[in-house]
Amino acid sequence: MQKNTAYMTEGPLLKKILLYTFPIILTGILQLLFNAADLVVVGRYCGRLSVAAVGATGAIINLMTNLFIGLSVGAGVSVAHALGAGHSKDVSRTVHTAIPIAIVSGIFLTIIGVLGSETFLRLMGTPSDVIGLSATYMRIYFCGITATMVYNFGAAILRAAGDTKSPLYFLTAAGIVNVILNLIFVIVLDLDVAGVALATTASQIMSALLIIRALMKRTDSCKLSFRKMKIHRRQLTKILQIGFPAGIQGSLFSISNVIIQSSINSFGSIAVSGNSAAGNIEGFVYMSMNSYSQTAVNFTGQNHGAGKFDRLKKIMIICLVSVFCTGFLFGLLVRIFGKPLLSFYIPGDKEAISYGLIRLTYICIPYFICGLMDVTTGLIRGIGYSVLPMIITIAGVCGMRIVWIYTIFQIPKYHTLQNLYLSYTISWSLTFVTELIVFLVLLRKLRKKKM
Repeated sequence: MQKNTAYMTEGPLLKKILLYTFPIILTGILQLLFNAADLVVVGRYCGRLSVAAVGATGAIINLMTNLFIGLSVGAGVSVAHALGAGHSKDVSRTVHTAIPIAIVSGIFLTIIGVLGSETFLRLMGTPSDVIGLSATYMRIYFCGITATMVYNFGAAILRAAGDTKSPLYFLTAAGIVNVILNLIFVIVLDLDVAGVALATTASQIMSALLIIRALMKRTDSCKLSFRKMKIHRRQLTKILQIGFPAGIQGSLFSISNVIIQSSINSFGSIAVSGNSAAGNIEGFVYMSMNSYSQTAVNFTGQNHGAGKFDRLKKIMIICLVSVFCTGFLFGLLVRIFGKPLLSFYIPGDKEAISYGLIRLTYICIPYFICGLMDVTTGLIRGIGYSVLPMIITIAGVCGMRIVWIYTIFQIPKYHTLQNLYLSYTISWSLTFVTELIVFLVLLRKLRKKKM
């Protein structure tokens, strides 16, 4: 094993889980800083229309990419299972199957994204005064999406092997480059949203090259060799079995967000601007919580592969308590300091800031419930069940939000942003409770099977 590989199947869990998760939290924050740097720079030097233009693309980009990023979850779980079981040949074949999948996925997304950006934006009802800028941003962004796919698949493999620090180091370097290029392209060259898109694309390519280099330098079964890259049928099947439902779940989750974004668009470009800034700020809280979901996936995956089912409940308790504390604290702090934080993105725009504060109030304070939901999803996927959390999430999150928007939200009295955001908390709560019950039932079955 590599020197920096965590021993997930041995010894006390609390310290290992926290040490494993912390670099993932920092990595997620750095990923968001890419987009935050875009919004801050355009907000200060280009105006609120440019902020709205960049923010309006987020839901569509997530919708298009989540299906394939879900496959990276499948690759990570497959590697974790094989490592836990000590099957080094399966680990190697999974690695050499995952990277080609990432490349093919990226090329496909580039074609769809470049050709269909403006059409997708129009279907969402994007305000006419920002749609041109949004389409420009999306086209350039999707030119670098292959690098994003390669990074996500490579990072999933490294984390499954216990290495959460390397992705952090790579994104630190890429993030610095992204900020520098943002300033050059926007302030010096006056490229507006095209400049921040070019900076993001360049930083994505850099992080992908670094992750490939790290995989090639490994000395264990996770080592990558270009000559061995081939899609192995058995490994592809397992990646799809776990990753495809995860991707479908993410995509359908994004569909509900697209519908919500369309509803926000109906309030005008100022509301879109405030919502975009607030959404970026709340993303830092989400990434901090979602890191525990990734930890839950890999720790349960390796211990499941090793047949150590008695450790799974301990992993569940530690991850749930940790994500609750993280989500509650960070969510509360973001709301308390909401006004100055929003001023970084949209300085001096009191109306847009007021819209942003509404979102932070209704989403960030109860945000820990979303973290609890994500951890239980990760626990179920870690033991090899991916269809179940997909079904539960589709019904509990996507279904509930869509019903809410087309019923309660359509009543004139309740047609407000406050009532729109309230659908998040209700959907998180329903889904978390259901998934927790399902995981405990599955855990009981695993223990009986072992006995």
